[in-house]
Amino acid sequence: MFRLTAAALWTLACVVLAQSSAGASEPQVIDVGSRFELFVDRHLVEKLEGKAELRLHRPEPQEVVLVTDKPWEGNTCAYYTIFQDGDRYRMYYRGSHWDEAAKKSGHPEVTCYAESTDGIHWTKPELGLFEFDGSKQNNIVWDGIGTHCFAVFKDANPECPPEARYKAISRGRPRGQKGLYIFQSPDGIRWKLIKDEPVITEGAFDSQNLAFWDPHAKIYREYHRNFRDGVRDIMTGTSRDFVNWTKPVYLDFGDAPRQHLYTNAVQPYPRAPHILIGFPTRFLPPRQQVEPTFMASRDGVHFHRWLEAVIPQSAPEDRDGNRSNYMAWGLVQLPEKPNEYSVYATEAYYTGPSSRLRRFTYRVDGFVSAHVPAEGGELVTRPLTFTGNELVLNVKTADGGSVHAQLEDASGKPLEGFALADCRELKGDRLAAAVQWQGGDLGKLAAKPVRLRLALKDADVYSLRFALRQRSSR
Repeated sequence: MFRLTAAALWTLACVVLAQSSAGASEPQVIDVGSRFELFVDRHLVEKLEGKAELRLHRPEPQEVVLVTDKPWEGNTCAYYTIFQDGDRYRMYYRGSHWDEAAKKSGHPEVTCYAESTDGIHWTKPELGLFEFDGSKQNNIVWDGIGTHCFAVFKDANPECPPEARYKAISRGRPRGQKGLYIFQSPDGIRWKLIKDEPVITEGAFDSQNLAFWDPHAKIYREYHRNFRDGVRDIMTGTSRDFVNWTKPVYLDFGDAPRQHLYTNAVQPYPRAPHILIGFPTRFLPPRQQVEPTFMASRDGVHFHRWLEAVIPQSAPEDRDGNRSNYMAWGLVQLPEKPNEYSVYATEAYYTGPSSRLRRFTYRVDGFVSAHVPAEGGELVTRPLTFTGNELVLNVKTADGGSVHAQLEDASGKPLEGFALADCRELKGDRLAAAVQWQGGDLGKLAAKPVRLRLALKDADVYSLRFALRQRSSR
């Protein structure tokens, strides 16, 4: 009969105890510090109870801001890039036209430029750089390799030299060297190639490929189009110097279904740059239609992709035709509009002598909310640590709706003075509603793991932030 020695029994007991301890280990604690956190994914959420859900929101349509009615523009202008640069806004886009009668391009593609002081009224300056039909009186900012999808950004890398403060990336295929080429400019107007060869060669690239400086990760990121098993998909790579890039990998959308994705419009969210948001445009092959969707990531590779369209084909007009509903790359806050962000999307592609760009607006942080109807429900976060002495919520309640908050220990027990019953009711539409408890000083819980429970009734919570409130000296 086989017998275990005392030493063997002790070893076995240690292994069993270790395995048991590992299985019962404490859940991972998320340090949110004092940064904004949005409910664009399940990163903070441990459970939703009652009628609580995470709900995707659509931006509200506003005015048409640009009509592409110049001879060097046309009805297939596309791949718009928009960003704020000091006290003005810059826009770059492809000027192109499809002659429906002749079934061919009406003129060679060019890159056009517009600017604005308010993000609504745009001018097309006569740059005098490139000739079109015998004249340089036009807003053509680039006419050379890469005009199909010239995507510009202002480089926020603190080590960027002045002559390369503006950068661009675009598809090119001269002499059979297909790939993504990179460009630089000191002023966003006068451009030149950084290298004569493409820096990224694995991909299809016939889309708005883009790159930017990630201030949180302190690297450059690029996102471009390719095919994966016959389906249009998105790849990404990173770089320390904008010239030498990692081998691109496909984005990971978890269990989301495979769908054709054209443009991606990925960018850091300004109020929370550790979160990357994107508006991938979904391609619907039967009628060649497109519609923008929404996604978010914490690492630039793994994205939570929402399946509903954020700008549906039923939006104001002329969005149900061939490729008539692309989201522009850009999220900007306009003067005297502190409570909203503006995005832009195309319409009337292919349908006439010109096409249009329309503005849409989100409330600040308003992409996704923790939503609960009148029946009530609760959201419970994973264990968190924070810094500061105040909790601020971006909330909106209906008449009769309310929001209460509770802080709990790891077992779910309310902390003394910070239970739901101790919380002053929050109501109304407020971007920064301070939560108040009878427990007093929230700062005494800083750096200690807690769970946050939000009890909602006919209400939405879009974001949260633990912050340091300056105390009065009186």
